[in-house]
Amino acid sequence: MKQQLNERQLSVLQWVEQGCLDGVWETSSYKISCQALQNRGLLKVSKRQGQWSATLTSAGRHYLQHGNYPPAQPQARLTTPVQKPTPAVPAESTGIAAAEPAVPAVPRKTPQAWQTRKTVAEQLLEELAEAGGRIIKNSTRGPNAVNWPARVSAARRSGRIPKTKELYGGWCREGYEIRLMDIPAWRLAVLEPIPVPARLTQPHAVVRALQSQSPPMGLTKAVQARALRLVQALITAAQRRGHSSKIGATRGAPLPHRRRSAPSHFTITTKGQECGFLIIQEQDRSEHTPTEKELAEAKKYSWVKIPRFDYTPADRLRITVSGGQPHRASEWADTTDRTLEDQLAEIAQEVDLRGEAAERKRLADLEAAKQKRLRWEAAIQQARAEHAEAYRVKHFEAQEEAWRRATRLAEYLSAVRLQVGALPTGQVKAETEAWTAWADAHLERLNPLNAPPRLPKVPEPRAEDLKPFLHGWSPYGPNS
Repeated sequence: MKQQLNERQLSVLQWVEQGCLDGVWETSSYKISCQALQNRGLLKVSKRQGQWSATLTSAGRHYLQHGNYPPAQPQARLTTPVQKPTPAVPAESTGIAAAEPAVPAVPRKTPQAWQTRKTVAEQLLEELAEAGGRIIKNSTRGPNAVNWPARVSAARRSGRIPKTKELYGGWCREGYEIRLMDIPAWRLAVLEPIPVPARLTQPHAVVRALQSQSPPMGLTKAVQARALRLVQALITAAQRRGHSSKIGATRGAPLPHRRRSAPSHFTITTKGQECGFLIIQEQDRSEHTPTEKELAEAKKYSWVKIPRFDYTPADRLRITVSGGQPHRASEWADTTDRTLEDQLAEIAQEVDLRGEAAERKRLADLEAAKQKRLRWEAAIQQARAEHAEAYRVKHFEAQEEAWRRATRLAEYLSAVRLQVGALPTGQVKAETEAWTAWADAHLERLNPLNAPPRLPKVPEPRAEDLKPFLHGWSPYGPNS
């Protein structure tokens, strides 16, 4: 059985399907993968007239669509039945000229009709529907292992996924997780374009503050005016939505290594969520031609390094958004297909989405804090009840101990009275009787049975008294 393709071979196979586009591979090592794919019957490599080319075979198309090799077709074997010899009849006895014996025709077998088979993509989508949109496949190795990433890719290309759903696949601890999820409504919404003014006639206060910088936002003159008009369009759209804007902390261009973490040029705040904006000018890279001075210094000093590339400011811009929970993206840039003017609606929607997410989080945090305080108050109430019960038990045990002590003392006092009765009348007997009278009064006070039992009055507990009954909660508050 043929082995499944690895990621490199699958990428090469997909590249051939797309027409062998230039600039994808840095080296010619892809030709080795193509040769291996040709050996497996998935590609056809040609080198006619010194021109290298590769095309997909039917097996290669099947692998891209289904994630496995096409099933082997069984070869039909035709067997000629053994003919029994026919006894010869003399021609003279029949009077008919002898003829060659007729060879019976071989009965043809009608080809078995292929039953309608579901594709791998259809089977995967049906399994997801039965499992509620999420399945986990065990990760196995070996020649018989199923290439689940390839099957997920085939299902995406099949065109059978509903337009309102997306298919995700990725490795997790249990194996390969496949999910069929609904596309968020905000991604399906039709966005209204944001107009960009042709010139700044009444710039916003933030735009005026950016204009006063030298140079504005660290940009070259070729792109300054356009960048300011883009900022004006964004802030105007934010104002229409009820958001507020203010100037940021960054003056000039952010350092290259801090493009994504530098303070913002300006901010837009919505529902308590502040989103920072950076306007960055892209740069074009070109091969550096060393000068004679650089070559001489590099030859003279070992620590001198000649740069490989030169960077020059381009006419393209990039807008980065920080703060809050990202939804669509955190960066937007000029491309050959879309300019930033065409993407302003998505940027404005991103600000709205981050504000809504921050509001949901704020409400969720308030609800969580409320529930936490309710649990803490219930724990305090329970701790008070347990403390009161523990106090009553302690008082009860103290009464029992006092009763046992009084009982022992009463027995001792009875023995003393017997001894006093035998004493002669005089001062010693008088003093002893006085002591027994005091001992009787003391026993009267000490014995708890001399008064009807009652529940003790529980004192107001202190914070330290409640700690043993709070089971991890703090007596000083839910967040302490």
